[in-house]
Order: sequence, then structure tokens, then C-alpha cells
Amino acid sequence: MQRNKNKVVLETHQLTKTFGGLTAVSQLNLRVHQGEISSLIGPNGAGKTTVFNVVTGIYRPDGGQVLFNDENISGKQPHRIVAKGIARTFQNIRLFPEMTCLENVMAGQHCRASAGLWSSIFRTPGQKKEEKRIQEVAEDRLEQVGLWKFKAELAKNIAYGSRRMLEIARALASDPQLLVLDEPSSGLNDRETEDLIDFLKGLLQENLTILIIEHDMKVVMGISDWVTVMDEGKKIAEGDPETIYNNPLVVEAYLGKDDDSEEEKI
Repeated sequence: MQRNKNKVVLETHQLTKTFGGLTAVSQLNLRVHQGEISSLIGPNGAGKTTVFNVVTGIYRPDGGQVLFNDENISGKQPHRIVAKGIARTFQNIRLFPEMTCLENVMAGQHCRASAGLWSSIFRTPGQKKEEKRIQEVAEDRLEQVGLWKFKAELAKNIAYGSRRMLEIARALASDPQLLVLDEPSSGLNDRETEDLIDFLKGLLQENLTILIIEHDMKVVMGISDWVTVMDEGKKIAEGDPETIYNNPLVVEAYLGKDDDSEEEKI
């Protein structure tokens, strides 16, 4: 299958990350095209989450570059990367449990807020207008993920599957160009997983691009336009889902491994 001609939104050049004597990611070249859902797969410890952490600014690369819309964002701080248009979720859900669902989603827009300290203290008209806009965006995203009825509920009190969707709503509230999802179907039942697939496909209508790490091969094969396979920090295959599914190396070394229960080692 020929890769589409759309613009490359995210690209890594020879990306390398080491921890002590361990090379977690080795000279990785990765391309994510606009309007696609791209998946990054591989066994535990392959370096997938490390790639995400470098792309989103949690780790600094030890070699190579990360380009977003042709701009080198390597080593930039996470909040600056969010402001440029990359939002992410985590394998282990990271919400504010003592805040309401609405407040959690409103927090996702901090990178778009412009009101300063004095405006907030004195409640200037500009600050009030901005706060209203932030709330309206959060309300729209909550409704979009089907959680409007829980807007006043504390995040810790809603079901696990709903918390997964709440974290996605918070990421979407930052108005990203690229949505980066780490194991979005982890812990979901079959119905929730099907709903997630439909939801993510629908996001492409917003001109979003999506990059996911996913262990559930049904999800990978059902949702991906392009799949990249890693092992021991290196890219060992890439292609459309059918090509990856029929790649003997991938079938033997990766699709047959039990990758469901353990977290990334790196």
C-alpha cells in the first residue's frame, strides 16, 4: 500500500534515548501523516512509551530530532509542546481525582489561556470573557465524549471507562493538531473498545491526526492507516495493517506475544 501524500505532521530523525548503559530508542525514523491514525506497536520494553515521552517533552533525546510541522521541538518543555498543538493521554490515567469532570477538562486549556495574574485577581472583563470561553469549550468536549451528565461529578467517582474518555476530552480541550494516545483501550470492555474505535475515527473529521500505542491488535488492525513496529528500541517493520499482519517477522515475534497485562518497562 502506498503511503498517502498528505503533509508529514510529526517526524523523528535518528531519534535516540539512553538510560545509563541501556539504549531505549535507537536511531528511530518515524513519520506521521496528517489525517491518519498511526499506531506504534511492539512487545513490552520495545521503547514505545519512551518515544512518546521524548515527543511530548518529558524526556530530552540523546540524539536525533523531533520535528512537528517542520519545526524542531526536540527537548522543549511539555507545556510548550502542548501549546504548539500536541496533546497526549497516558497508559496510567492522570486526572485530578478531587476535581469535577468539567474542571478536569477546563484544565486542559491552560496552554491557551492568556489572562495574567492581575487580570485573574481583579476579575477584569477580559479575564471573565476568557473564563467563559474555557468553560464553553470544556462543556462541548464533555458532551462530545458522552460525559455531560457527569460534569459536576468528581473524576474519582466515575467508572474506569469514563475516566479514559475524560482524559481524552481534556486532551482535546487544548485544541491539538496531533493527539497522542498511550494504550487508550487498556482496561476497556469489548463494547467500550468498539465505541472508542468509532470515536477516534470520527475525530479525523476535525482535521486531527492521531498517533497511538496500542496492545490490542484488534484495535490496531481496525483503526490504523499506518503501523510501525518496534523491538528493543529499533524500528523493525512498518506498513499498512494488512502488510504488518502478514509480515512473518512481526507475526512470529510480536503478534504472538502476550502484551496485555504488563506496563512498558521503559
